[in-house]
Amino acid sequence: MDEQNFNNNNFGNGSFGNIGNSGENPTDNSTHSEYGADTWHESRPSYEPKTEYGYTWQEQVRPTEPARDTVSVTKPAKVKKEKNKSRFFPKLCAAMAFGLAFGACAAGSFYAINTYVIKEEPKAIETGTDVEELQKSVAELQSALASSKDKNSTVITTAAVSDVTGVVDKVMPSMVAITNKGEYSVSDWFGRRYTQDTESYGSGIIIGESDTEYFIATNNHVIEDNKSLSVLFVDETTAEAYVKGYDSSMDISVIAVAKDSLTAETKAAIKVATLGDSDSLKIGEAAIAIGNALGYGQSVTTGVVSALGRDITIDGTTYSNLIQTSAAINPGNSGGALLNINGEVVGINSSKAGDSQIDNMGFAIPISSVKDILKEFSDRETRNKVDAESKGYLGIGGNDSYDVTMLGYPAGVYVSKVYEGSPAEAAGIYMGDVITKVEGQSVKTISELSGFLDYYKVGETVTLTVTRNVNGELKELTLEVVLGDKNAIVEQP
Repeated sequence: MDEQNFNNNNFGNGSFGNIGNSGENPTDNSTHSEYGADTWHESRPSYEPKTEYGYTWQEQVRPTEPARDTVSVTKPAKVKKEKNKSRFFPKLCAAMAFGLAFGACAAGSFYAINTYVIKEEPKAIETGTDVEELQKSVAELQSALASSKDKNSTVITTAAVSDVTGVVDKVMPSMVAITNKGEYSVSDWFGRRYTQDTESYGSGIIIGESDTEYFIATNNHVIEDNKSLSVLFVDETTAEAYVKGYDSSMDISVIAVAKDSLTAETKAAIKVATLGDSDSLKIGEAAIAIGNALGYGQSVTTGVVSALGRDITIDGTTYSNLIQTSAAINPGNSGGALLNINGEVVGINSSKAGDSQIDNMGFAIPISSVKDILKEFSDRETRNKVDAESKGYLGIGGNDSYDVTMLGYPAGVYVSKVYEGSPAEAAGIYMGDVITKVEGQSVKTISELSGFLDYYKVGETVTLTVTRNVNGELKELTLEVVLGDKNAIVEQP
């Protein structure tokens, strides 16, 4: 069909032909050619309305400017959306194909390597030459170890520090747990003083015995301010203990347990510890700490000797020549043993000298520096607490809150009052004196002084060491005091 017949058949007598006043409009073809759906926007820049024909239908049919804008905007948007959609799925399919290919390659490689290893390892084992070489190497190693056993015995012993079960089994019968029941004096906001019951825990080491007693070394702060002391032995039996001697400046003390208070089974279960030589310790040497941590019972920690000869100051008191160790020493471990790898006691642990906020930094009192004083305390006459009616009376008032060290005095009990007619007045004690020792043992608080006198009856004599200001100069005096009966004192406190 040629172009002319196409136009005549479709537009000659069709609906468009009946719109005008004549049956056929020759300009209709040009109008549709210029504003057709495929070409009208391409001729948009040269568009000019044609009015010479006078046909009003041309103005009604011809697209207006807004209509052209609407078509030009929405049509590209649809095309763009279809293009993006068509590109996403090919990319997704390509990514999946790549992933499958990579997984297949990796699986194949792993299978090949695994198969090779499995097949090759038995070959090496089955080869007689390799077995012979292995046996030869083992024999040479055993020979080398045997020949160097004596030369490297220290190294071999130190390497076994991770397992200390043998040492613990050996020394545990010498360790005890200590419970201190006492009273603590406090003041309220109105200045009224009252006491509270206290209970604290510590550790101890059985360091000796006599025909009648077992002697136990511990820290002074473990047993201070006590109303009663009890000791728990390795067989879980408990016995009452009493103080033999103490030195607060060195933070050591000795308590004792009467043998007749123990059963035959307990006596057989416990034993005296072996004291070592702390002067021969070396930095880096293995260290084992045993103690009643937090009152839960005996526990074991291990470490090394971190440093020697440490001096630290706690609450104004300087503790000298201490052993520093990385073995954990927690509250309750105080008074327990620091041991070397041979199970010998080389130190008395002191958590007071450490800091609970610092890990791997504990301290112990070297055993060699206190052996003599421990023996002195053990050899002292055993004193038991006397009843309240028989207790000797000194007759002074003391003040713990007054820090005499600020005035150059040594630490001690400041005498704030001397009661009239008291034994203290008769012995020549004056207000302002500072009592530093009783029977050669240091005292720093009024409670320490009172606790010491709990073991002395009326009429017994005690020796006091006193520091006094004489014409602006501090002098140390030694005074003998005969303890009296509190009820016989003229001025009552």
